[in-house]
Amino acid sequence: MASTIVLENPACEPINNTTVTDSNTSACNITMDIISTSTTLPEPSFYPMHYRIIGTTFQGLIFLTGVLGNIMVVIVVTKTRSMLTTTNCYLVNLSLADLMVLVASVPNEVLSYYLLGDEWIWGRAGCVIFIFLQYLGINASSLSITAFTVERYIAICHPMKAQMVCTVNRAKKIIIGVWVVACIYCSPWLFLTKTVPIFYKGHENMETCTFALSREHYLGYFFADLVLFYIFPLLLSCVLYGLIARILFTSEFPRKMAKEGNPPSDSVKSTNSSARVQVVKMLAVVVAVFATLWLPYRALVVYNSFAKHRYMEPWFLMFCKTMIFINSAINPILYNAMSVKFRRAFRRTLSCQKKNCRRGPYGSVAGSTRYLPSTLTTATTRLASCRVEKLQQV
Repeated sequence: MASTIVLENPACEPINNTTVTDSNTSACNITMDIISTSTTLPEPSFYPMHYRIIGTTFQGLIFLTGVLGNIMVVIVVTKTRSMLTTTNCYLVNLSLADLMVLVASVPNEVLSYYLLGDEWIWGRAGCVIFIFLQYLGINASSLSITAFTVERYIAICHPMKAQMVCTVNRAKKIIIGVWVVACIYCSPWLFLTKTVPIFYKGHENMETCTFALSREHYLGYFFADLVLFYIFPLLLSCVLYGLIARILFTSEFPRKMAKEGNPPSDSVKSTNSSARVQVVKMLAVVVAVFATLWLPYRALVVYNSFAKHRYMEPWFLMFCKTMIFINSAINPILYNAMSVKFRRAFRRTLSCQKKNCRRGPYGSVAGSTRYLPSTLTTATTRLASCRVEKLQQV
């Protein structure tokens, strides 16, 4: 419980069941008043060695991969001028949020495998700060995905409007709004956690980081998280991605160009076809990964909120936490590595010399439409050009 409250259910149960004195009492309830009336103290308990090794290995690798990947996203986008697009602004923000989740969660989770019971070593301030940062990162990440989804919908389905709406300055304002909303929503966690003493035979001056109130007071908060930061983004993504897929596969703008005597060139057809396949694949992966990796934890919260006997099997708890860590670590791969432009910028950032890096790995995004004939000046042609640019940016 003391390692990462955010990844626990609101039952306030310890991970290590050997610290439980009965079916309704957990380590977070072992206070001085209870101990003074108890005849015996719980025996000291640690995780089995194979549990420690497996948890440390997998979560350690996820941590290193996620931290390096998210940092590289920030470096590539901020250091490459041609990569500073509205889409990539949201990607940077998503990487920062995921980086916050990993840093605030994984080291403490791994450390908990080697501490006694639910021991917390960072004091009251550490309890408040780590829990707040965990929730802040998770909620900011979810809001970033929502903003990113809406931006791509406008960019692909309403390309003419996107020229006025989907700008870098507007994206920066939305990103600031995301963090303000997330901070306000998560601010109660600055007061909803505390440290309390815990007692084991032969050990003194130990404490655990736990909830400040009884678990019933947290049910509304946890279900608000479920709706606002899981169900709603997932449903919105499904709807908007469905509309995007319909536009990509049933778009009529090439036929309109042909009717007006300006048939699209072969290069336009080829680029548009390739972009369709790439975008649809990425959209399917985005929805599937977000829904799948968060499902075990969300399902556990719902079940334990209503079950008479809460399910706290240690291996399943590790599984739920690891899935969330993977979600934060894999986002740079899902949202960036599937983009040809980002892969090129990524490789160039790692290998290029300083003088080449200053120039950027390639020309501006506007240059991606150089294959369009100069005679195509109708409004329909501008619509086609804008849509091809937006597809390539994804």
